[in-house]
Amino acid sequence: MPLFNLRMHASRTDRGQEVHISGAERIAWDSSLPDLAHDLCQRALVHSRGLPDAVYITAKALNPEKVLHYPALAVHSYEEKDVASGLARALTLLASQGIDDSRRILALLEEAREKRGALLVDARSLERLERDPRRGVRASCMDLEGGIRKIAQKVHFVEALILASKVAHAPGICAELCLSDDPDYVTGYVASKSLGYCRITPLKPLGSPFGGRIFFYEGDKSDLDDCVHFLEEQPVLIDMGAYTSQQAKSIEKSLLPSQAPDSLHADTRNHEPHSSLQRPDKWAYLEQKLESLREQHLLRSIDPLSSGPGPYVSKQGKRYLLLSSNDYLGLANEERVKAQAAKALKTYGTGSGGSRLTSGSLCLHTALEESLARFKGKESCLLFATGYQANVGTIQALCGKGDVIFSDALNHASIIDGCRLSGAEIVVYAHNDMSDLEAKIREHPGAHGLVVSDAVFSMDGDLLNFPKFLEIARRYDLLSMVDEAHATGVLGAHGRGIEEYYGLSDSADVSVGTLSKALGSEGGFVVGSQRLITYLRNCARSFIFSTALSPAPVAAAHAALNILEAEPWRVERLRDNTRLFCSLLAPLGQVLSPSAIVPVLLYDEAKALRCAAELAERGIFVQAIRYPSVARGRARLRFALRSDHESDDLIRACSWILELCQK
Repeated sequence: MPLFNLRMHASRTDRGQEVHISGAERIAWDSSLPDLAHDLCQRALVHSRGLPDAVYITAKALNPEKVLHYPALAVHSYEEKDVASGLARALTLLASQGIDDSRRILALLEEAREKRGALLVDARSLERLERDPRRGVRASCMDLEGGIRKIAQKVHFVEALILASKVAHAPGICAELCLSDDPDYVTGYVASKSLGYCRITPLKPLGSPFGGRIFFYEGDKSDLDDCVHFLEEQPVLIDMGAYTSQQAKSIEKSLLPSQAPDSLHADTRNHEPHSSLQRPDKWAYLEQKLESLREQHLLRSIDPLSSGPGPYVSKQGKRYLLLSSNDYLGLANEERVKAQAAKALKTYGTGSGGSRLTSGSLCLHTALEESLARFKGKESCLLFATGYQANVGTIQALCGKGDVIFSDALNHASIIDGCRLSGAEIVVYAHNDMSDLEAKIREHPGAHGLVVSDAVFSMDGDLLNFPKFLEIARRYDLLSMVDEAHATGVLGAHGRGIEEYYGLSDSADVSVGTLSKALGSEGGFVVGSQRLITYLRNCARSFIFSTALSPAPVAAAHAALNILEAEPWRVERLRDNTRLFCSLLAPLGQVLSPSAIVPVLLYDEAKALRCAAELAERGIFVQAIRYPSVARGRARLRFALRSDHESDDLIRACSWILELCQK
């Protein structure tokens, strides 16, 4: 009689994206398939994560002779007083298996949330090993020996024990950590051959939709494919020995937290909770995440100033030398710029009142667009509400499903998000490595798409190899796009950006800029051909569906642009200050920057925070940059120079920076 692996997947579509609702599978003889398929469909329609709008059932024939049979793991139960105690128990069990970096384990569990697949992690280095990190690894093709369940009703204990028992027998797997994504189920487990199946409750707050699964691998890396094949493809039946269905359900009930009603495993959408039940804080999981950030020295807070930007600023009554501002040319607080903003405010009011395509477009907008296009030597320009929106909207408009985007590994978050939202395939190449870029393009012959990079990389201050970048994009018929947020007003004799810096007559197909840095205002823009700008005006969602920039910042940016063109000495003064600053910090190592951004790497997050705080005590305002703005272990102080900094101030600041950073 034929044997089949029957699988159910339920999902709904939210804003064009598929959202996973539930999934389940069985191994059964063909005579059972109709009833099981019906039961799985019923199960898909009753889930605490909501009602799906699509349910998929697939059946795959199996060779009964290739099915493996294993006994279920021994079961141990731990009832803890709260989530923190539950997590501590899980970490203790993993430590007994030699997996003892608790901070990294918790960070990995965060990464595993909302993934349908599991993370596959090296048990010693805790390095992720999945071939496709977005998909993860999925344990499947398994069921009970002898058909303990006659229907497809969900019993968490049974299904989890089946999966854990299969995973424990996978070649090279030494342990597993699992947290259910069911909002009504707070019990998780740690499992291995030696530990057995260790159920822990609670491992998350009731009502939390977040789960995650991690497989810890200690085998030879050359055998990794065998492990993944076993997890995903090998049919396995698990013998639960003396357990009956009723016993399994009793175990399930006994392991629920005491405050959870039995009805939590029914369809809660149609029932009111018991009036005497004290519901837990549904936001408690956020406090756990915040505490994790505190422990890793990654928690951020807002530190407001009480004055406008300048070489010096005020904060809580104290004066600071500002070494952390993107107002590179000192134009944000310049009198002529403020005068034009005030004039526009008085003439046009405080807001634009609509999007550019409805009632929000003013002659101020078109005048600035014309001036920016002329300044950058392009045919046309389009303003966006922010530089972030310019990147996201442009990439999303130019690329979609079936296209390929080649993106630098250190590109700004707005580029990364634009790539993700586009739906195109994303290929990340090594930072500023044109050989790696070309090699990856060759792996996608005939691809249609985009090569995108920052011109000045915002955390390291280094420059794109622009000539080679353009050459490669042209050779393979790909659109080229650069983000000149930190280049406009900074690079080139007149501040026109990376093309002027390299002395090129050629240009990128798409150039993005911002009004919020050297031009001292706010907003973003794209310059390029007339055809490009007409297309973005009609297809860039972040332009179409955003309110137009208000009059004052538009007038301010235009005034700043006029000053930049009339006073190129500001660019030269900025360059001189940067050279001086780098030379003074030479004892720290190779501190160089062709832009106005000067990073001092301290590597350790706690040290970076400490140095920033000690500099603040001495009147120096600078920010400690940590993960996720930079990679883990790459924490730094990020200095940003201004054209209006005085040499004496920089000399004094550098003496303190050297003293503190060399400790």
